[in-house]
Amino acid sequence: MTRLIFLGPPGAGKGTQAKALAHDCDIPHISTGDILRQALKEQTPLGIKAQSYMDRGELVPDQLVQEMVEERLCKPDTKSGWILDGFPRTVKQAAFLGELLQKLEQQGERVVNLDVPDDVVVDRLLQRGRADDTEEVIRRRLEVYRSETAPLIDYYGDRHQLITINGNQSLEEVTAELKKAIAS
Repeated sequence: MTRLIFLGPPGAGKGTQAKALAHDCDIPHISTGDILRQALKEQTPLGIKAQSYMDRGELVPDQLVQEMVEERLCKPDTKSGWILDGFPRTVKQAAFLGELLQKLEQQGERVVNLDVPDDVVVDRLLQRGRADDTEEVIRRRLEVYRSETAPLIDYYGDRHQLITINGNQSLEEVTAELKKAIAS
């Protein structure tokens, strides 16, 4: 049973690796961004609530994101496993997720941390060439990541659930290391 949570800074390759691995394992790749877009598209009650925050340019509150993740993890396709990408982002969300997985009897998750040095991340994101990806913006996003999400590394490390993968390798090398780590 593959249940994985992907951590790593923006540009670490989480989405790319999670999609490929989910495809190989025939389990859903659950990205909070995708959940949000789907809920907005389907105009679900949670999607409509989220839309009101986004229309005001505000972040969707934790509680709402948590409800969306819960709704997604209750769908039948998650019974054989899943990969969560973009959630949890804080220790508070991790505690919520732990309780939720216990309630759903889906424990046994492992956490993959794609470790990539900041300078490499900055270079990667600048090469993507998105208009909003200036070096200043990227470094600010990394600061936010380090302050809010990095404590999750200690949180899951203390619970012996953490697998750290060197994300500063070729795509193929990261994939191979990832497959080897989750097989053990």
